Amino acid sequence: MQTMKEENRGYDNYIDGRFVPPCDGGRFVSFNPATGREWGSFAESTAADIDAAVSAARRALSGPWGDLSATRRGRLLMAWGEKIASNAERIARLESAQNGKLLAEMHAQANIVREWLYYYGGLADKIEGRVIPLERKSVLNYTLREPLGVVGVIVPWNSPTFLTVMSCAPALAAGNTVVLKPSEVTSASAFELMKCAEEAGIPPGVINVVTGGRAAGEALVDHPDVAKISFTGSDAAGRAIAARAGARLASCALELGGKSPNIVFEDAAIDNAVAGLLSGIFAAAGQTCIAGSRAYIHQSIYDQVLDRLVQRARSIKLGDPLAPDTQMGPAATRAQLRKNEAMVADSVAHGAEVLSGGRRAAVAGLEEGYFFEPTILHRVGDDNPLIHQEVFGPVLAVMPFSDEDDVVAKANATKFGLAAGVWTKDLRRAHTMAQRLQAGTVWVNTYRALAFNAPFGGYKDSGIGRVNGVEAIDQFLQTKCVWCELSDEIQDPFVLKV
Repeated sequence: MQTMKEENRGYDNYIDGRFVPPCDGGRFVSFNPATGREWGSFAESTAADIDAAVSAARRALSGPWGDLSATRRGRLLMAWGEKIASNAERIARLESAQNGKLLAEMHAQANIVREWLYYYGGLADKIEGRVIPLERKSVLNYTLREPLGVVGVIVPWNSPTFLTVMSCAPALAAGNTVVLKPSEVTSASAFELMKCAEEAGIPPGVINVVTGGRAAGEALVDHPDVAKISFTGSDAAGRAIAARAGARLASCALELGGKSPNIVFEDAAIDNAVAGLLSGIFAAAGQTCIAGSRAYIHQSIYDQVLDRLVQRARSIKLGDPLAPDTQMGPAATRAQLRKNEAMVADSVAHGAEVLSGGRRAAVAGLEEGYFFEPTILHRVGDDNPLIHQEVFGPVLAVMPFSDEDDVVAKANATKFGLAAGVWTKDLRRAHTMAQRLQAGTVWVNTYRALAFNAPFGGYKDSGIGRVNGVEAIDQFLQTKCVWCELSDEIQDPFVLKV
């Protein structure tokens, strides 16, 4: 297995169990967002590189991976999870250095994916068909659940290992093979995952990694031997991918953006609600699809809650994501930093008022880092762009409400429908709101909770399909129906029976 020295980080593609330089020699550079300096270089893949990876995945599908029993496949996934967990510190440091998220969060994600691989490893030999009763008793009619083939997985930069495993685990448990294209922002940890897979005994070609930007992604989506695309990212990119895949009748699983409402009623436990509002938007510097970026607070407690939010936001410590006392790291890219600045300025131009933050932050010793202050705006009208457009940064819009019907209408008045939060002690209201909110996940008196066996995905423009839970594995299977006549009776439609 190729190893990288810290002072010379250069990565080639990983195809068929070995590192392969890009066909045309192209490279791109990634940056450390905390310092603004170059971090490493990666293969800029072309269609030829994608084709080599897909070919390797097809060979593994019809060879060593396809020949394994479902139970053995499952055990290998479990072993992969153990290897990842034992290398969690290494993986986390690579990711924090590339996307600027806190080391503690990246370490927790790298460690917990073991649970996902245990869950789907256990499901691998629970995939069953069924026998269908027919009128004609001599016919045995049954179904088989079979893998789709090669699955293309495209993941973003905010939680690379976590989202890679969330997509790959059900696909592999179902018997498919994978070509993974990580984000060009955070490509390094994917190679650590491959090292772990190799050590766990997963055969070469089962998981292949090709790096690059848009051209590599389009080549993967367009490849005729890729049966399905699993994509996590923006709704705009998801639309483009679905259109390209649909042109050749390939299916997609899309986990896209959000503009999630976090609703605090007058009877809420205020301490818990404030903590939930803060973690919902400022954890991970707001760089998560489930960010609770719209806070609706009942007018009777509005000033009280808003004052506490502003005070807490101003006290959040920005700094080196590897430092244990840092509470929020930088934006992952210079482009995201500029987007944060532009969207706050646009919101203010439309009448909003900044109560906290709103600017690039200067961090001592990291002056070139992409830091942005935790930001809270109020007086945000219903027509303000900040209500409708995803920032993907630490920017919270806060609005008062007085009527339950009104807040439901405002919460649902968006093209997104990924998640929502409700804070109340009223049991009736909690369940009623869960039914009325148009979101794939509704959290009551908590926020940002996920589990390997709890389905997650969006309504409306927030995506198609589900990750996690049994539903996820179903999306990587196809059904075959088998008819078997067991009698010796001749079924000849041209012989007249007397």
